Amino acid sequence: MSRVVLTLEQRFEGTPDGRVWTPGPFGRAFWEQYLEVFDEVIVAARVRSVTSAREGAVEATGRGISFVKLPDYHGPLQFLPRAARIRAMALAAIGDGDSVILRVPSAIGTLIAPRLVRRGIAFAIEIVGDPYDVFSPGAVRHPLRPFFRWKFARDLRNQANAAVAAAYVTRRALQRRYPCPAFETHFSDVQLPDDPRPAHRSFSRRPLRLIHIGTFDQLYKAPDVLVDAVARCVTQGVDLSLDLVGGGTYLDEIKRRVERHGIASRVRFAGYLSSRSALIARLDESDLFVLPSRQEGLPRAMIEAMSRGLPCVGSTVGGIPELLDAEDLVQPGDVDALAQKIGEIVSGAGRLQRMSMRNLERVREYSPEQLAMRRRAFYRFVLDATQKRVDAA
Repeated sequence: MSRVVLTLEQRFEGTPDGRVWTPGPFGRAFWEQYLEVFDEVIVAARVRSVTSAREGAVEATGRGISFVKLPDYHGPLQFLPRAARIRAMALAAIGDGDSVILRVPSAIGTLIAPRLVRRGIAFAIEIVGDPYDVFSPGAVRHPLRPFFRWKFARDLRNQANAAVAAAYVTRRALQRRYPCPAFETHFSDVQLPDDPRPAHRSFSRRPLRLIHIGTFDQLYKAPDVLVDAVARCVTQGVDLSLDLVGGGTYLDEIKRRVERHGIASRVRFAGYLSSRSALIARLDESDLFVLPSRQEGLPRAMIEAMSRGLPCVGSTVGGIPELLDAEDLVQPGDVDALAQKIGEIVSGAGRLQRMSMRNLERVREYSPEQLAMRRRAFYRFVLDATQKRVDAA
């Protein structure tokens, strides 16, 4: 029986009946993708004990899918005292014949990768983000931010160099900074329907509705920059509104920012949208998706928006330039440029319609069939590399 042990930084919740739940995209359907090649999936991740699953959460456990419930933590101060136990538990989950895949960047992956190298255990990585951008100025507020930026970028380069295979969410961006000398491929973990039916939009209503989707646990997605840009647009007479989807640590701060700008009547805080149907409904109500991120791998939410025919504006970080044309991009952190770009785009329906059609054409590259083909090839390569190691032992 083939088993794969995966580590990732996502936080989960565990109920007394032994089931594990997630409010994010890592529900059972995500892990079932690995079961297309492996017989069993073991996920080593943070799991917080709760009495019952929160409303809208989806189950992550299921037939062939189990969890090693690592201690929960939030931030470096909670992580450091738990690090030794986390490393021991994650390593104990790996059997002699198991394949190992680390979803990185990740504090958990950084803990165990050197031990795997020393023990001669082959591992693969899935690179889903860039720590160099994660710890860029403005993205994280911590006195050790410059050190973290150097350290975690170096750690990821070392992991890519030691891995038997690497899968990237970008086609080029992450590969340039973190090359793997062995096997490389790329695929997004976005899950689009086989037959998407994009919403029909006239782009003639006012106010024009903008939407932003992302966590507020850090300022990676730059909601602060977007709020400032929207306020500037409103001051200049642009008739628009903004939906902010997500929640987290900085949510109250963003709400106060909205109040200070005097645009509370134009901004709606939607909270978490745990179901895909709720997300699609909100995207279909919108006219322009804006993601001025300070760091990205390849944003799933933007690909979802593109699949609905929604025009998009993004920053020049990570894989976003692989999704959008240069005329739809701005430099991260530049409020003036973002406000000017939004004003240009919403001034006429013709530009929005062209962006919509272009996005629908480009998102075909992320069809389920194409992604599944590259994903399965990666899993098979990892499985074969594991078998060769076992045979040689």
